[in-house]
Amino acid sequence: MAELKLYDTFTRTKQTVRTPEPGKPITLYVCGPTVYGRAHIGNARPAVVFDTLYRLLRHLHGAENVRYARNITDIDDKIMAKAVAENRSPQAVAAEFEQAYFADMAALGCLTPDFSPRATEHIAGDHGMIAMIAALIARGFAYERQGHVLFEVSRFEGYGRLSRRPMDEMIAGARVEVAPYKRSPGDFVLWKPSTEDQPGWESPWGRGRPGWHIECSAMIRSVLGQETIDIHGGGLDLQFPHHENERAQSCCAHGGAELARIWMHNGFLTMGETKMSKSLGNIITPRELLDAGWPGEVLRLALLSAHYRQPLQWTDALLERSKAQLDGFYSRRRRLLHIGNPPVRDEIVGALSDDLNVPSAIAEMHQYGRDSDRCHADGNVEAAAVFARRLVATGSILGLLEQRSEDWFTAGADAAGVEAELARYREARAAKDWAAADAIRDALKGDGIEISVAKDGTTSWRRA
Repeated sequence: MAELKLYDTFTRTKQTVRTPEPGKPITLYVCGPTVYGRAHIGNARPAVVFDTLYRLLRHLHGAENVRYARNITDIDDKIMAKAVAENRSPQAVAAEFEQAYFADMAALGCLTPDFSPRATEHIAGDHGMIAMIAALIARGFAYERQGHVLFEVSRFEGYGRLSRRPMDEMIAGARVEVAPYKRSPGDFVLWKPSTEDQPGWESPWGRGRPGWHIECSAMIRSVLGQETIDIHGGGLDLQFPHHENERAQSCCAHGGAELARIWMHNGFLTMGETKMSKSLGNIITPRELLDAGWPGEVLRLALLSAHYRQPLQWTDALLERSKAQLDGFYSRRRRLLHIGNPPVRDEIVGALSDDLNVPSAIAEMHQYGRDSDRCHADGNVEAAAVFARRLVATGSILGLLEQRSEDWFTAGADAAGVEAELARYREARAAKDWAAADAIRDALKGDGIEISVAKDGTTSWRRA
């Protein structure tokens, strides 16, 4: 079995993911959404990338030896602002968009993580945020002022090693708030006071709510049960300040233990030359694309089309190219016979084990398709089916080709109506009434339905 190696942002090298010790699973944590609006397609990229990694880990080590957590940030100033603007409770806003996120990611083929912790569920408790903040104060890494608790970055010698930025650059990049309760502009909030009309929890520092960064550190310790996890993932935009701050507070709260053995970051998704961002207004959501008729698998393949660490430009041409590729894959899927399931080939596992090289695996899928075509043209039906099965087996690790070909090509169409017209088309051809047959074919084409006639005269149809 190939060793899985992933690029570690901290060391800037590929690191081997170690086989879990007996009784100890591989642990993966990915920063999830802040639920105050629909996720845009850029937000979906880490969900799809790390779902693919999750699938690969399960393939390599077995589902029972992998634990994957992706959190929900359900307490945040943006949630509260939206609630005020819409005269709703923050809980109602968070619940609505949490469910929308789950539905959208499921439509893109993402498996349900083993854990989906909500921040509000991990504020109190032995390994909750309040307990972690108290430990940081007791160890001299945090201080209380004016109802706030702040992490003092100068107390942690390793601050900045993840993002490799000098302190002055980090302060400028974080757009930190200059406040009278801070000892230094770079110190970040662990706890802040809440007014009577804001959500709040009782704490030793008064009624308040957690800062963003402490949430993930506490949830990691609580749901995955480890101070040091195997893999921590997220978008490149989270490397600083979020992940830098996560690492600092976790190391200091846990006696110097590193938060993660491997830090992974996926590249930006862009619209034109600009990173997709809600603040810039240049976004499109998976829901808008799904409602426009693009299948979820097309969106998934498009998001996987570039190596996860590289930027990806989102265009209509990318969607059309991804749809055409899947049409080709599903046409080969029709050749499956009941001849067993061949194992995924070593070259596929090898490609994916080399820093999740999905484009290389997709290239192998295209080769399987060509091999299947060659065997099919030679009349070797069984060999064509073997290559088709290899194609499907590879797709299953990537979360692709999980439908029947018939369902793929007919989705969204009035199947009964099309079949009735197809029966009329066959009758017209049998009667050699070519004008009538052509009229039926052209009418269906106008409705977005293509008719195909095989060499043996068999007719079939598909969405255009």
